[in-house]
Amino acid sequence: MAADPLDEAKTKVADAVDRLADELEKLSLQIHANPELCFKEEKASAWLTGFLEKQGARIERGVGGLPTAFRATVEGTGPGPTVAIMAEYDALPNIGHACGHNVIATAGTGAGAAIAAALGKVPFAGRVQVIGTPAEEGGAGKVKLMEAGVFKGVDAAMMIHGRCGTQVWRPSLGIVKVKCDFFGKASHASSWPWRGVNALNAMIQLFVSLDQMRQQIKPDARVHGIITKGGDQANIIPEHTASEFYLRAPSKDYCQELLRRFEGCAQGAATATGCTVKVTADPIIHDPLKPNFAMATLFGQNLERIDFPVDPDDGEAGYGSTDCGNVSQALPTIHPYIRISPDGIPGHSREFAEWAKSPLARTGMVAGAKALALTALDLLARPDELKRAKEEFERGVGG
Repeated sequence: MAADPLDEAKTKVADAVDRLADELEKLSLQIHANPELCFKEEKASAWLTGFLEKQGARIERGVGGLPTAFRATVEGTGPGPTVAIMAEYDALPNIGHACGHNVIATAGTGAGAAIAAALGKVPFAGRVQVIGTPAEEGGAGKVKLMEAGVFKGVDAAMMIHGRCGTQVWRPSLGIVKVKCDFFGKASHASSWPWRGVNALNAMIQLFVSLDQMRQQIKPDARVHGIITKGGDQANIIPEHTASEFYLRAPSKDYCQELLRRFEGCAQGAATATGCTVKVTADPIIHDPLKPNFAMATLFGQNLERIDFPVDPDDGEAGYGSTDCGNVSQALPTIHPYIRISPDGIPGHSREFAEWAKSPLARTGMVAGAKALALTALDLLARPDELKRAKEEFERGVGG
């Protein structure tokens, strides 16, 4: 009986991930120890592209006009579809890789590198690309790359994200990012307070109003923010205060409804305190993830192949957001989660940052690299699977 070329390729690629695992873990720990904020990921980008180049991928640096973005291509036997594997590598302010992007980066990079190292080229028509996508944490890097045409011609895209449990599909929320400034009038806070107009009072009232508004918004919507400027000195009535908020919801329409109600709260706070207000919404909206169960099923089957268990959703946590959602609204995309920490460890916490450099994170990174690579091979070797994913995308199957 003739050997199955796809099965043989999968075995070789999975073995290659195992051979590269020590180097990938070293790279993950190196990125973890050198956290870089959005659009400033010079070291991570250089290390990742250097590793991919060493394994035989063709490298393009600074794609889409973003200096820390890259594209690494492993060509197939001839013209055909393009499957992209995305890598994120930016960190969070002050708490470093508390979202585990070091693991995302090395899993995506490991998938492409293993295909290049094991096979030389993809043994099927088409190509696999590893697209380095900077600035997921606040910079909407994927949106900027899409606008620059980096995803043009990509037939399907995928990535993994670390979490306290493995799930093949998990929804995300859309985001409208908003800045709010109140303007009052400065005066001596002790001897002439009645001559001032207090912009901090307006800001406090905004937070109080939003806390009240939360009672009447949908359970899966989120409104949260910080004060970025509360005044200059305690003996000066604050004449200017500033804040930043994220308004999140499962749909773009409800994000816009939250923005409308936010603007009402801000105007009310200004009126109540005699201030003026400026609300500035970021023109880039983070879209919710659009599911693609055809691709997710393949990913789940490949997790089974490598004997990596999927966890049930315990319902304890809500949902986050990602600029991968915008990619998923443009082409068939999956964004599964891989366990890199024990149950109940929240992302964006110092505890999660510690787990992102643990032996458990290595295990998740290796599993993620294998499943991504094997799923990419499925889509190229089995045209019906890619067709099924595209048909589902066009139908707009809901979550």
